[in-house]
Amino acid sequence: MSIDLSTMPKLGFGLMRLPEKDGQVDIDRVKTMVDEYMKMDKRYFDTAYVYHGGKSEVAAREALVKRYPRDSYMIATKLPAWEIKQESDVERIFNEQLERAGVDYYDFYLLHSIEEGNNYNTYVKYDCFKWGMKKKEEGKIKHFGFSFHGSPELLEEILDAHPEVEFVQIQLNYLDRTNPVVRSEELYNILHERNIPIIVMEPIRGGMLANMAPELEAKFKAKRPDSSVASWALRFVASLPGVMTVLSGMSAEDQMMDNIGTFTNFEPISDEELAIINEVTDDILKIPQIGCTACKYCTPGCPMSISIPDVFRTINTLRRYPDDWRSKNFYSGLIQRSGKASDCIACGQCEGVCPQHLHIIDLLKEASEILDN
Repeated sequence: MSIDLSTMPKLGFGLMRLPEKDGQVDIDRVKTMVDEYMKMDKRYFDTAYVYHGGKSEVAAREALVKRYPRDSYMIATKLPAWEIKQESDVERIFNEQLERAGVDYYDFYLLHSIEEGNNYNTYVKYDCFKWGMKKKEEGKIKHFGFSFHGSPELLEEILDAHPEVEFVQIQLNYLDRTNPVVRSEELYNILHERNIPIIVMEPIRGGMLANMAPELEAKFKAKRPDSSVASWALRFVASLPGVMTVLSGMSAEDQMMDNIGTFTNFEPISDEELAIINEVTDDILKIPQIGCTACKYCTPGCPMSISIPDVFRTINTLRRYPDDWRSKNFYSGLIQRSGKASDCIACGQCEGVCPQHLHIIDLLKEASEILDN
């Protein structure tokens, strides 16, 4: 069953960065956000087995599935290669996902974070592409695809081997177009040329493209004074042909309302606006930044409980605002509830799961020299 792009919502609700209270997902706030989002014409929710330590799918059940008719929304989740140790784990995880979310089927199902190495090898070893097609035949999956963090060469190899794939989810934003690791423009071109529907993740690059230096924000505000900086990033990817849905990991009500405003009476990016985006991109790339998107894949398995994304966020802020005392104050509070950068024992667990392929061990050493001394 091919996907009719005209029936898909341009804005998808990513359930990876939900609001929390006392270390748990704040279900009451999520319900409020779900209700606002559901007022839109079409509804797409994206979760995964590992988001929020396994609580994201449960949050979807409580805030969405129990409260709305099943045919009024679409829900997607993902199979994590790193949780598969034997063939039976594939079926076990899938059944657990159905139970967690309280659904009989998933509208969209993805092999999670395909890239060169262990993840892709695991999916091949356990024949997960064939398994996905079997689940589709059983009616347990409506559409089958994968999320991707690998090279353009691997993407083409997979698409050649698996023409049954219906859609692909990639990291795409205006900053990563020429990123030599992400190579998102190349990935986009491959999928668009093959007419494969694209789901976009990290359109705001973990919030980086929503909060920037005042002089950069001023360039956007001069053209659209009433529009948020984040709206530029969302409109950029949503304007690209072949993009089916743009996921936003909304963690607060104000983000939700701003994004809904952006996609209500949507205005594609104009040539003049694209020129501004290109100028801002050049300016951002002149500031060295750690390319962390705060996906938090690295944190659950850290034996020293280091909040790695927050450490990197502190360093990035200091690089932009070296005299801002608030960054080090933030770090002082952070290490009261998590490990220090200097606590890293270089086990490499984090680097094995990082979709940005960051050299986290070395970066934590650098962070320690700045923050712990």
